Amino acid sequence: MMIIAKSVMSGIATVTAYLVIVVITTPALPATAAISVAFELNSIVIVGMGVGIGLQVYLSERAKLFGCRLNARRKTVSGNSGGTAAASFFSFFSLVPLGCCGWWLYVLSLLPSVLGTGASAVLIEHGQSLAYLGLAVVFGFTGLSAYKFRRMMHTSRLENLR
Repeated sequence: MMIIAKSVMSGIATVTAYLVIVVITTPALPATAAISVAFELNSIVIVGMGVGIGLQVYLSERAKLFGCRLNARRKTVSGNSGGTAAASFFSFFSLVPLGCCGWWLYVLSLLPSVLGTGASAVLIEHGQSLAYLGLAVVFGFTGLSAYKFRRMMHTSRLENLR
C-alpha cells in the first residue's frame, strides 16, 4: 500500500510544482485565474505528467520490492524527468498569449538571439505539439521500464521453476 501512496504523492507533487510555476510567473492574474487558464489549455499535459511520473515511481518501487534492478533505471528516470521538463516548458508557450506566465514573455524575447528567428518561430508556433511530444517521451520511458520489469519478473519465475 505504501508503494501506491508514494506513487500518488509523486504525481501530485509534479502537478503541484507545475501549477506553482504558473502562479509565480503570472503576477498579473490571481492564482485561481492562472490555474484555471492553465487547466483549460494544458489539462492533458498537466494530468499526463502527474500520471507518468506516478507510474514511473510505482514501477521503480515495485522493482525494488521484488529485488529486481532495472539496468537503465537512471537513464529512465532522467529521461522521464527530461520529458517532463520539456512538456512543461513547451506547454507554457500556449499560456503566454492569454496573459498567463508573463515571465515566459521574457524567455521568448531572448529565444531569437539564442536559437535564431526561424527556430524560435517554430518553437512558439508548435509549442503545444512539442509539449505533447515531451509527454510522449515520459510515457515512452515509463513503458520501457514496465517492459523491462515484466521481462525480469518472467525470467526470475522461469529460473525458480528450474
